[in-house]
Amino acid sequence: MSNILLTHRAAALVGAAILVGAAAFPFTIHSTTAMAASVPAIAPQVSNGSFADVVAVDKPAVVTITTTMKATDVSDSSDNSPMDEQFRRFFEQQGIPMPKQAPRQGGGERGMALGSGFIVGSDGIIVTNNHVIDNAIDIKVTLDDGTELPAKLLGADPKSDLAVLKIKSDKPLATLSWGDSDALKLGDQILAIGNPFGIGTTVTAGIVSARGRDLHSGPYDDFIQIDAPINHGNSGGPLVDHAGNVVGINTAIYSPNGGSVGVGFAIPSDQAQKIVAKLEKSGSIDHGYLGVQIQPVTADVAEAVGLAKPQGALVAAVNKGTPASHAGLKTGDIVMTVGSETVKSPRDLSRLVADLSPGAREAMTVWRDGKSVNLSVTVGGNDGGQKQASLGKDDGKTQSGPSIGIALADLTPDVRQELNLPDNVTGAVVANVNPDKPAAAAGIQAGDVIVSVNDKAVLGAGDVKTAIANAARSGRKSVLLLVERGTEKTFVAVPFSAA
Repeated sequence: MSNILLTHRAAALVGAAILVGAAAFPFTIHSTTAMAASVPAIAPQVSNGSFADVVAVDKPAVVTITTTMKATDVSDSSDNSPMDEQFRRFFEQQGIPMPKQAPRQGGGERGMALGSGFIVGSDGIIVTNNHVIDNAIDIKVTLDDGTELPAKLLGADPKSDLAVLKIKSDKPLATLSWGDSDALKLGDQILAIGNPFGIGTTVTAGIVSARGRDLHSGPYDDFIQIDAPINHGNSGGPLVDHAGNVVGINTAIYSPNGGSVGVGFAIPSDQAQKIVAKLEKSGSIDHGYLGVQIQPVTADVAEAVGLAKPQGALVAAVNKGTPASHAGLKTGDIVMTVGSETVKSPRDLSRLVADLSPGAREAMTVWRDGKSVNLSVTVGGNDGGQKQASLGKDDGKTQSGPSIGIALADLTPDVRQELNLPDNVTGAVVANVNPDKPAAAAGIQAGDVIVSVNDKAVLGAGDVKTAIANAARSGRKSVLLLVERGTEKTFVAVPFSAA
């Protein structure tokens, strides 16, 4: 079995005894962020395959963070956190079973959690994960030389899982500098520094295994995948390049056994740097909110709607009373730009919206009915925890052909009652699916309701058949269907050529 593990350790304090629980959390989150700091006069470099020079310069700037919290928070700080839940759903969607959690240590009046962080400002600014300090009533930082100092929380952002602390020290502090994560390529050497399992500062080396990993944990998902071993306690520790600059924040591991198996994830520094700067200045971040469900634009979707290439974010649903509905966004629109930024994917839209301040008014371009349409949206606030732009269900499959292999029926009162459909749902219900035809391969099921064809609402089975036939006659190679199943709506493009 497999799991995502949180890399800070929890311990329960009962009386004077500290019970350390190396809990096999089904999710492990580690990340770090640094603020622009002074660069050493002589930048360290990897020499003869050794990281020794890099470690000598960087290790003194890496710290251990110990937090005290209420005992009830210890059990809540891992598998029950929103970030953990997102990781759980992601891996379950991949068909990967999640193990049962190890029992929590509890029953005491106080609990403790352990993580890592790093100093990014000579005035004592430290970056770590939000989950390392979440619910803490006391935070202590241990420097590389063993000095223990109290820390003040300057700001935290659960959505990006980043936090900024500050310490006061009578002696000069070593600092780390930001690197350029955008310049990282697959195969580049990297080094992770942190305090795994509380045994002391540890360095591990590896390479960049992949870029752009989306774990569906939030609007900022763009993880660097690494094979450098990281474990419990590495949360908040830096990922550095061959010059010793921070290029990532160790955030999560994928593990079948509670330990490292060489699949770790880090937040890119170019993304984290902006968030950390805001946290240091304001203490929190007000994320923008749009109120739409979105999904990717596949090649078949692009062809069906007349787009030159597959890019943008396809709007699967617009929530009532939201900034999106007030701006005139419609189901079937493809968001192409927000302000001056191009939207290449749903993840781009989520990040762009999250970065906007509530109340900001932004221009937006959407593709609708074969042409560009300009809209203006006033961004809403996200205090209620809404998703900025949530990904709709999308199995990545396609269906095809003028005859796609489905039998349709009108939504009669009896059908509505059987399917428990409200009166405001219109379209045609799928009565039967031919298992040898493209619709079955696309995941269409009996009971699904086809709501629209090529962005045009349909009122019954006849409308669906006519619209599909018209799409084929017009020379389209595919047709775009909006399918409703339960409470979810999903666009599916059907390539005629595969029929």
